[in-house]
Amino acid sequence: MKLSEVKSALNQLETIAFQLPNGDLVPAHFHITEVGKITKHFIDCGGSVRNENVANFQLWNADDYNHRLHPEKLVDIIELSEKVLEMEDLEVELEYQADTIGKFGLEFDGTNFLLTSKQTDCLAKEKCGIPVEKQRIRLSSVKNTEESCAPGSGCC
Repeated sequence: MKLSEVKSALNQLETIAFQLPNGDLVPAHFHITEVGKITKHFIDCGGSVRNENVANFQLWNADDYNHRLHPEKLVDIIELSEKVLEMEDLEVELEYQADTIGKFGLEFDGTNFLLTSKQTDCLAKEKCGIPVEKQRIRLSSVKNTEESCAPGSGCC
């Protein structure tokens, strides 16, 4: 989800809720302690130099149970961050404290912002000799018409 999509969703809401991948909601008195731009400059295992930029939100729970971040306030924080940090319309990732700091993607279901699980991946599979997984399709889902498997059609 990009920053522009987050702001658009916030403009439709009266309250903000974040939902963890297990379905639990982040407590309503969360704080967003950081909005930032993270730049990752690295070399992958195939030797290619790469650059990644993301917008980062850090969610934090405090003992401030009366605190509620309102959508318009978060839009203001995002817009200030875009201006001061010269952020373009970046993908958003979130950090949230669990047993350790978790890093999540972000989606919106029309009501809640969903923290989505992120996975590591090899970015140079062709250079590492890792076979690319073939797409699996269920033969029963292939549309079968008389024309597609008529004699001489070349389907067999």
